[in-house]
Amino acid sequence: MATLYVYIPLILAFYIIAKHFLHKIRNLPPSPFPALPIFGHLYLLKTPIHRTLSNISAHHGPILLLRFGFRPVLLVSSPSAAEECLSKNDIVFANRPRLLAGKHLGQNYNTLSWAPYGARWRNLRRIAAVEILSSHRLQTLSSIRADEVRSLIRRLARGSEGVDMKAAFFELMLNVTMRMIAGKTYYGEDVAEAEAARRFREIVTETFVLAGASNFGDFLPVMKWIGASGLEKRLIALREKRDEFMQEMIEEQRRRIGGGGSEEKKKTMVEVLLSLQETEPEHYTDQMIRGMMSVLLAAGTDTSVGTMEWALSLLLNQPYALQKAQTEIDKQVGQHRLIDESDIADLPYLRCIINETMRMYPAGPLLVPHESSEDCMVGGFHIPRGTMLLVNMWAIQNDPKIWVEPNKFKPERFEGLEGARDGFKFVPFGSGRRVCPGEGLALRMVGLALGSLIQCFDWERVGKEMVDMTEGTGLTLPKARPLMAKCRPRLTMVNILSQI
Repeated sequence: MATLYVYIPLILAFYIIAKHFLHKIRNLPPSPFPALPIFGHLYLLKTPIHRTLSNISAHHGPILLLRFGFRPVLLVSSPSAAEECLSKNDIVFANRPRLLAGKHLGQNYNTLSWAPYGARWRNLRRIAAVEILSSHRLQTLSSIRADEVRSLIRRLARGSEGVDMKAAFFELMLNVTMRMIAGKTYYGEDVAEAEAARRFREIVTETFVLAGASNFGDFLPVMKWIGASGLEKRLIALREKRDEFMQEMIEEQRRRIGGGGSEEKKKTMVEVLLSLQETEPEHYTDQMIRGMMSVLLAAGTDTSVGTMEWALSLLLNQPYALQKAQTEIDKQVGQHRLIDESDIADLPYLRCIINETMRMYPAGPLLVPHESSEDCMVGGFHIPRGTMLLVNMWAIQNDPKIWVEPNKFKPERFEGLEGARDGFKFVPFGSGRRVCPGEGLALRMVGLALGSLIQCFDWERVGKEMVDMTEGTGLTLPKARPLMAKCRPRLTMVNILSQI
């Protein structure tokens, strides 16, 4: 027994030394020491993950090879490394890792978000870009976004000592998204189908809870048979409920088309896809339509909600910026009408506020994970096939070597940079083939909603203390505490507000 106690440390030491030299021989990127057997570097992870990984990169370098259980993970946190991965090696890293969420919430890796790079993904991308999220299609549905923003303004105009702005933004975005998808609203005062609304809200809430849940089974297979199995059962049950609900909506839209449907310019996204299904049924299947609906709901709501909540929080803590934005809107739009989407192009400071918010609090701090489909080189290092890629965009966009006083909210830093990404120093929507296809919709929606609230109301913090800017846990960088704020109609806008 005593001999065993001697040999175990020797075997462990030999294992670690051998791994270190093998790492050097294979020309792999630097890796923090030690990487534990089985667990690898999982022991290093603490929430919030993007900050923990940023600290690790600060100590070990901008290109690192980590091991999360059995998965090799390439972590990059510099503009040059990000550009090399998402530009030079764009096709190599165009795959997605096969994670549990993609299996059950991504139709067994068959949706736009989770499908591997190939013919099917290219077809889904074409459908999204041409039929759903093109500038023309977004423009035809602009009245929906304007209606829902006006509905929010009406509710806020009644006055309140404290408004839960996260809840307000969440309801706004879900109503906008569902009206664009299927012509229905499930939040607010004008909900016609109470039972359907209840089912929808339940599905949405559970989706965001489970999508953001930590699943160590993705990295440690043994966990699938312990705690992670409970998560998988919940994901399967959610998938079944969601598919059933969405199929009911598809059937309802199909009956609507059979009865004459909507005029062309007012067609919902499901109506558009069902119309195309008649001529290309092999591409526009009901399963594909359900998948596209789920991607729009998941990717198009929570991210925009977070950006608007962070932006308003920053403005409440920096009243000078709020006043400057109001002055710009008064000058460019006036006080005789409400702002609309076409005005956003003439409001550069508003766009600077949005850019600065996305710089400080990107909705995808680590972007969506990629995976290499073959061996490649990054920064002179060999990257093996099947390596998961994490681009720490939060670290890049908050790096003091790149940005002057990155912790300070300074919208002015984006003046003169409108329409440019400024290299890979600022890439909140990702880049390359897997760039977020909803960028145009997100910027239209955030610009219209935030601009309308700035134009119509004077805003105050609920108390004397500054708004708490602590970050919560989750994939989309939420605030730890939902924003509560006070607002009252601006005197110059009272007449306009009384007419909407």
